[in-house]
Amino acid sequence: MIPDSSTPCYIYAHRGARSEAADNTRQAFEKALVYPIDGIEADVQLTKDEVCVLWHDRFLDKLGYSGKRIDDFTFAELKQFNFATYCDGAEPEGVLSLQDFVDQYRRHCKLQIEIKNRDWEDMRRHQIKVQQCLEILGSTRNLDVFISSFNLNSLQYAHQLGTQIALVYAVNESDDIAYIKTTFSDNKFLAGICQPIATLNEDLVNFLRGHNKLIVTYTCNTRLEIQKALDLEVDILITDDPVTALQMRG
Repeated sequence: MIPDSSTPCYIYAHRGARSEAADNTRQAFEKALVYPIDGIEADVQLTKDEVCVLWHDRFLDKLGYSGKRIDDFTFAELKQFNFATYCDGAEPEGVLSLQDFVDQYRRHCKLQIEIKNRDWEDMRRHQIKVQQCLEILGSTRNLDVFISSFNLNSLQYAHQLGTQIALVYAVNESDDIAYIKTTFSDNKFLAGICQPIATLNEDLVNFLRGHNKLIVTYTCNTRLEIQKALDLEVDILITDDPVTALQMRG
């Protein structure tokens, strides 16, 4: 599943060029594509009327809707909101659906789709999100598109549906190597891991390499973090600063 050994570390723009525009918006993705990035990471949540859209946060506070969530509103309602409101000088922009995002940007670069599942959602909504993602992304065996999630149950469900899309497990800093090794032993279908750069180390890299697993690391924003990821020869480096990462990769 890992890229060819001659392939350099891929640089992915985290939610687009989010240091220059509102994250997960067209403006952020267009600005990211100005640079020779390899891919874009984007986050998926589900509206009240069950449409997959791009949004990262648990709540809509920074849009001016304190305590409200994506699933409190329909897709039509969210299209009327300004998802760039917190960025000075940005053009107003409604929510972007996963379908539109994939249709528009898949041909320009690689994509990482992170499925965000929340603890207040019932399992049915988790499954709807997975089903829609698989339907929209279609069948692929390469790494031009892959799915990640912090929710292992969602990845297991996607595997049960028979997808050929690479499924990558995202973990937190609190998840130690023993947990990771057990998880991969019990879920051999997992294509790889999305690991915080703070806790990524040679021991974990060697374990994953030994099992032919993809190594994705987030979020590499300082020069020290970027250099650590490059030194460990990760497959994909996710960053808010793609310019610096691209310069350092050379």
